[in-house]
Amino acid sequence: MKIRTGGPDDIADILALLDGAVTWLTGQGRTGQWGDQPFSGNPTRVEHTEKYGREPFLIRLAVDDEGRTVGSCVLSEERGTYIPAVEERELYIRNLVTDRTRKGSGIGAALIADALDEARRRGIGLVRVDCYGGADRKLVGQYRALGFTETVAFEVEQPGGTWPGQVLEIRL
Repeated sequence: MKIRTGGPDDIADILALLDGAVTWLTGQGRTGQWGDQPFSGNPTRVEHTEKYGREPFLIRLAVDDEGRTVGSCVLSEERGTYIPAVEERELYIRNLVTDRTRKGSGIGAALIADALDEARRRGIGLVRVDCYGGADRKLVGQYRALGFTETVAFEVEQPGGTWPGQVLEIRL
C-alpha cells in the first residue's frame, strides 16, 4: 500500500468507499452515523464530497498494489462549521474512510500517520477530527486507539433528529 495525493478525479473512488462504509454499517444495524442510503445516490452528499477536490482541502489516498483506492483522508486547516473553534492553528481531518472489506489491515492507521506527518510538515502542533459519538461509541474508541484524546462533544440538528458528535485531538 502507498499513500498519494488525490484530486477531483478521485471523488468517485471516495464516494465508492463511503457507499461501502454505509453498506457495512447498515449490515450491523448501525445506521445512526450515516444512515442507510448510499452517499452516491444523495445529490447533497455528492456535492459535499466533490468539494474535497478543491481548495482548501488536501485529499490523501491509500492505494493498494493493484492501484485500487482502499482509503481516503481529507485534510484542511479549516474545521467544519459545527465544530468549536480553537485558539491555535490546526490540521483538521474532515473525512476518513477505508475499504471495509479490508477492515483491520492498518489502512486507517497509515492515513492517520500520514496526516500527522502532514501537520509536522506544515509546522502545526494540533490535529483534530470529529466523528459519530452516538450508540456504542465504537468509532470514538477506534480514534482513541490511534492516539487521539476526546475533547468536546457536540450535536448537529438534522431532519429526523439530533446527530451526536465527538471531537478528538492529537497534540504533536
